[in-house]
Amino acid sequence: MSSDRTANSLLIMACLVVIIAGLKAAQDLLVPFLMAVFIAIILGPLEGWLQKKKVPTWAALLLIIGGISILGLLAGVLLGASINDFSGNLPGYEAKIQAKTAGLAELLRKFGLKVTQKEILRYVDPGAAMSLAGNLLTSLGSLLSNTFLILLTVVFILLEASTFPAKLSRVLGPRSKMFGNVELFIGKINRYMVIKTWTSLATGVLAALWLAILGVDYALLWGLLAFLFNYVPNIGSIIAAVPPLLLALVQLGATPALLAGVGYLVINLVIGNVLEPKFMGRGLGLSTLVVFVSLIFWGWVLGPVGMLLSVPLTMTVKVGLANSEETAWLDSLLGDSTAGSGKGGN
Repeated sequence: MSSDRTANSLLIMACLVVIIAGLKAAQDLLVPFLMAVFIAIILGPLEGWLQKKKVPTWAALLLIIGGISILGLLAGVLLGASINDFSGNLPGYEAKIQAKTAGLAELLRKFGLKVTQKEILRYVDPGAAMSLAGNLLTSLGSLLSNTFLILLTVVFILLEASTFPAKLSRVLGPRSKMFGNVELFIGKINRYMVIKTWTSLATGVLAALWLAILGVDYALLWGLLAFLFNYVPNIGSIIAAVPPLLLALVQLGATPALLAGVGYLVINLVIGNVLEPKFMGRGLGLSTLVVFVSLIFWGWVLGPVGMLLSVPLTMTVKVGLANSEETAWLDSLLGDSTAGSGKGGN
């Protein structure tokens, strides 16, 4: 019996390795599809609202896709050139950051601490944050080339959305525990994504306005970054704040960088600790450690866009684990012990 369990465990681990390798190899195909699913989940309630207003399905889809196309076109016009410009200036910004690091090493030596610039960069490399932001923005820019494929996939997903519960009921059985869990999960993730989208939009707009007032370059790009990373609970807002703060430091100096940091802190405290808990209630029940690990894992498997989709993807895995008695203990490990306390947050 012991050898059988060991063999089964090794077989499961080997299958996981093969699946993960397949996901990584199929990154170019999976990322546009997952983005389409992500957009369809957000737009689903809007389609339902239009249908309740007696708007035909085809007309509702035309309105939704037309609106998304216009927004995408405006975003491409406004942000496309900025992304290319920032990517071209990125080496210069990284050089300035390293110069600031050299100045920090010199200051520490005046206080009797014998620390070299190389040793500081070995443990803390501020330029890596700028590179991460550049890679993410470049990846989003490359997704624009797949806009037609993504929009077409969104249309078909929305067309099938109304019939999906009936199909799932036929496959799993209307009274099965798994059907109830899946239905509950879909409703929960849908509500979460819609509320998170509105709060993320507010975060991005406020961050862009504040940085523009301070005179930080590429304020729209940093607003976009704040909007995207706000989908990652707890740590996303911190990651999104680092690149613009570093840019404010090398471009404008310490005081504007400090003001930018205070602005980010106020925005995220108000939205993450006041507005989101008010509308969302409990979160999705993932521990902070799991959120961080999933951010790294999905970022490695699917690239920078995978970081933005890390929470929905991890929640999908979590609900799958919860539906099996053999893997229910893994679901408990992924969960947050405070999930039942009613506290929310960013």
